[in-house]
Order: sequence, then structure tokens, then C-alpha cells
Amino acid sequence: MKKKTEKQYSFIKHHQRVLGANRLRRTRRVRTKLAHKQASASPRLSVFRSNTSIYAQVIDDVNGVTLAHAHGKLKDALAVGERVAAQALEKKVTKILYDRGKNLYHGHVEELAKGARKAGLQF
Repeated sequence: MKKKTEKQYSFIKHHQRVLGANRLRRTRRVRTKLAHKQASASPRLSVFRSNTSIYAQVIDDVNGVTLAHAHGKLKDALAVGERVAAQALEKKVTKILYDRGKNLYHGHVEELAKGARKAGLQF
């Protein structure tokens, strides 16, 4: 295996820095969109996706309380969405805002949203 030169290392570091900045910018953009919509003061369904798992919470930002939560493996994203929706419906929450964070609305994040809609939450 060839050793990487100093120039190649600097390119890799620059590329990682740019990607990280883009993710932060996307997160900030999504959160500000939600802040403008939050005049209705409806709770938000926040999604976090790691390499192996997906986590979802229904958060009431006015009172600073988590109303419902669920997590599971990525392949079970549809079931996680249904579980968090069932818990939210028990607390009489039917209308929410979908906060995908830095993630694109595609794949597992989209599956979780479909599961929540299927269980009865309105976005």
C-alpha cells in the first residue's frame, strides 16, 4: 500500500471539514424552518439516525417535555414510527411537526414518517 503524501492528507481533512460544515448548515436550516412554523405550538417529532439505530421523540418545546419516544434498528424504522405514534396518541397528540434534523427525507427517515402517519399522526 502506498503511503499518502502530505498533500493528499490536507485534501482529505479539507473535504471532511466541508462535509461537516454542510451538515451543520442543513441542520440549522431545518431548525429555523421549524421555528417559523412553531407559531402553532404543536409538538415536533425529532429523529436521530446513527449507523445502526434510529431514535424518535415527540417533544413539546413550549413546556420542554418529551411526550413520547421509541428506538430500534434501522431495518425496523416503520415499526419505530408506529410505536412513537401510538405513545403520542395516548397523550392526545395528533398533529406534529416532523424534525428530520440533518438527515435527508429519504430511506429510513422516510420509513419512520410513513409508520407514524400510518398509526394516525398528522404532519
